[in-house]
Amino acid sequence: MSPKPSENGMEGDDEREEDSDEENSEAEEEEDEPRLKYQRMGGSVPTLLQSDAGSCIAVSERMIALGTHGGSVHILDFLGNQVKEFNPHTSAVNDLSFDVEGEYIGSCSDDGSVVINSLFTEERMAFEYHRPVKAIALDPDYSRKSSRRFVTGGLAGNLYFNMKKWIGYRDQILHSGEGPIHAVKWRTSLIAWANDAGVKVYDASNDQRVTFIERPRGIPRPELLLPHLVWQDDTLLVIGWGTSVKIASIRTNQNNGIAPFGDSLVVLAYIPGKEDGEKDFSSSVPLRQGNAQRPEVRVVTRTNDELATDALPILGFEHYKAKDYSLAHSPFSGSSYAGGQWAAGDEPLYYIVSPKDVVIAKPRDAEDHIAWLVQHGWHEKALEAVEASQARSELLDEVGSGYLDHLIVERKYAEAASLCPKLLRGSASAWERWVFHFAHLRQLPVLVPYIPTENPRLRDTAYEVALVALATNTSFHKDLLSTVKTWPPVIYSALPIISAIEPQLNTSSMTDELKEALAELYVIDGQYERAFSLYADLMKPGVFDFIEKHDLHDGIREKVAQLMMIDCKRAVPFFIQQRDLISPSDVVSQLMAAKNKCDYRYFLQLYLHSLFVSNPHAGMEFHDMQVELYADYDPKMLLSFLRNSQHYTLEKAYEICVKRDLLKEQVFILGRMGNSKQALAVIINKLGDIEEAIEFASMQNDDELWEELIKQCLNKPEMVGVLLEHTVGNLDPLYIVNRVPNGLEIPRLRDRLVKIITDYRTETSLRHGCNDILKADCVNLLIKYYKEARRAICLSNEEDEARTKTDKNQSSQSYDRSLSIRSMEVKPKIRGGARCCMCFDPFSIHNVSIYVFYCCHAYHETCLMDSINSLSGSKKKPAPTPTQDELSFYKYENDADADDEVEYDDAQMRCILCTTAAG
Repeated sequence: MSPKPSENGMEGDDEREEDSDEENSEAEEEEDEPRLKYQRMGGSVPTLLQSDAGSCIAVSERMIALGTHGGSVHILDFLGNQVKEFNPHTSAVNDLSFDVEGEYIGSCSDDGSVVINSLFTEERMAFEYHRPVKAIALDPDYSRKSSRRFVTGGLAGNLYFNMKKWIGYRDQILHSGEGPIHAVKWRTSLIAWANDAGVKVYDASNDQRVTFIERPRGIPRPELLLPHLVWQDDTLLVIGWGTSVKIASIRTNQNNGIAPFGDSLVVLAYIPGKEDGEKDFSSSVPLRQGNAQRPEVRVVTRTNDELATDALPILGFEHYKAKDYSLAHSPFSGSSYAGGQWAAGDEPLYYIVSPKDVVIAKPRDAEDHIAWLVQHGWHEKALEAVEASQARSELLDEVGSGYLDHLIVERKYAEAASLCPKLLRGSASAWERWVFHFAHLRQLPVLVPYIPTENPRLRDTAYEVALVALATNTSFHKDLLSTVKTWPPVIYSALPIISAIEPQLNTSSMTDELKEALAELYVIDGQYERAFSLYADLMKPGVFDFIEKHDLHDGIREKVAQLMMIDCKRAVPFFIQQRDLISPSDVVSQLMAAKNKCDYRYFLQLYLHSLFVSNPHAGMEFHDMQVELYADYDPKMLLSFLRNSQHYTLEKAYEICVKRDLLKEQVFILGRMGNSKQALAVIINKLGDIEEAIEFASMQNDDELWEELIKQCLNKPEMVGVLLEHTVGNLDPLYIVNRVPNGLEIPRLRDRLVKIITDYRTETSLRHGCNDILKADCVNLLIKYYKEARRAICLSNEEDEARTKTDKNQSSQSYDRSLSIRSMEVKPKIRGGARCCMCFDPFSIHNVSIYVFYCCHAYHETCLMDSINSLSGSKKKPAPTPTQDELSFYKYENDADADDEVEYDDAQMRCILCTTAAG
């Protein structure tokens, strides 16, 4: 038994090996998608850090500066390629600072020096403070102003404000006495620095301190966890210190400020190693080397909600302390130091520096989000994300292919097939690949409805494989039929599909849908005869039009029953018209052979009736059958058939009519059999129709039958009255009246007698009138016959005709008269052996005209004229020889009746022989 298709494809038909062992795995907690993505800085950085160690980093809009423990400052592009190198220090570089234009870079070191280098000129300034310097900040407008200001501080505990005077550079101590300066940042005119006590802010524009923010309590000493200062904008200072983050807002007349990461913050977190079960930082017990954990980048909100946490795979992280890491971000949207701010949705790049590694963190884009969804198996969401972001087509192909693979693995074949139009789109190669992949999995039928036939159009083989897959699975035969009807025939060859279907004929797997699909394929392949055979078996109404369209009349010989069952009203005239191809006996035999499939007798009745109407003798061998068919299906037509057919058996027909109580038909058959008395008895006793009886007796013209009719009607008063009314012209009414028994009351007898007398007188009068008319017609016709018999016909030859034309030219009167004469041209060679009744010479000897009388006597023209003269001379005075015009009266005129009243001379109107014999 073939497998049934499920909503996700065909079950139990996958060739892949199944793993019988069930996988027992614990459900993993749903993983939050990270907010940032990371990559190691390449270019020259790995090479530089092989022989040195990174200590700090600064980022401008143009480039990156990397400080090392060896005292070098490397200027890099954003890909990590070294652009320039400075060696300003002999010890580790602790801090770096760009001006807002990115033209100068300032650095400070444990060797107590501060060096400011121009990146585009040879300008270089060095300052010596004799104690380790930990922080430096250039005036954002350093390159624009001649004052060349910067601030710096270190272990000496003094915050120096250096500027250029007219006599040289001069340091001003802004603050001292509260421990080392750990960090300093300059934004517009605001300078913020951090020492052991906390964070202070100084306004250089009006030379006054703005605020003091106390160091959070309970945090490790600054030597272990250095404080970090970040100006988020011109008025917002973010302070990261130990385990706390504070945000200080400087009140000004301005009201602007956008967080670097939306409304959140990016924090670099250091996780200390466990030491004797303690997790807290200790100032008394140093951390054991090789026990530190990976640093983490966390995205937190201002309400201390953690949005994302990423542990960084920093090289050598096991051996580093918190102070070995630093975090910097790149400016964005112009100069942030000049009042520019990050727009909503735009975030900078973040750089995490360790001694041997530089990691770049940046916000994840749409493709990262999509990749993360795919990685975690959320293919549907990934596809939605691709469509929403209008990503590049290659990404859509990649995600779509992965999604289809995932659905195939999950055996969700139907769902995978439904997504193919959206995922594969116009790629013919991709479509073909998946068509054959589904075919390999034996799941191609679920893909067929989605396979494109144009834009793109695939190779013929792909369509043929798909149709064969439908044909070989019983569950999809209906789909095969609809597909064959909808797919353009030009995109595939029908022969491979036909070859796959034909072996299924006459098997249990052959369905009506498959048979019709095969017929459609036969049509496509031009095999119309085979297609017609299948259409007829399937009872398709359009088969008649199909026959006419493709001239398949020879094919109807074996499909009589099927065609009749499809549409008998069209089939019957069709068989009558084509009876030269299929004889009536073939039609009848096929219909009788199909008696278990249809009402064959009804079809026989329709066919034989139409055949009889078209030709009463065409199916005469079936007239006995027709009698019974008429009696069962159309009794009203039976009597007409009995009257017009001479090829049925009277006895059988009578038995059929008796069984079905068909009285009029019995009467007719009895009459044809010569049993008129029994027929008359049926009319009178069963039909009770005296008028019919009278008509029947009149048709038989039998006196004994009239006696029988009178005998049977004498005891029925009403019949006697009707009989009296219809005796005129048939019987003597007096004879019937004398036969009526005494005392029999006949309804309306007086009126009927009056009618009989009146009808008799009328009949007598009509007879006399008709006799008079008949006599007059006979006399007139005899007179006309006599006159016609006295005329002659002139048979002239060509020479006579020419002579006649000459005479006509001479005499106009003779010409006019000759126009009314009909003459016949008889050539000598066809005159036969007839002879003249006067000279007895054959007519062919004398080249003269011939006159033929109605009595069949014929004469030469000259012989006739001589005889006429002789007869005239013997009776009267000698007369002149008759002329041609006089002889023309013997000729037969076209309008014989026109001369009926003209009187001719007796000598001219008679045949010579007949006249002589009569005399």
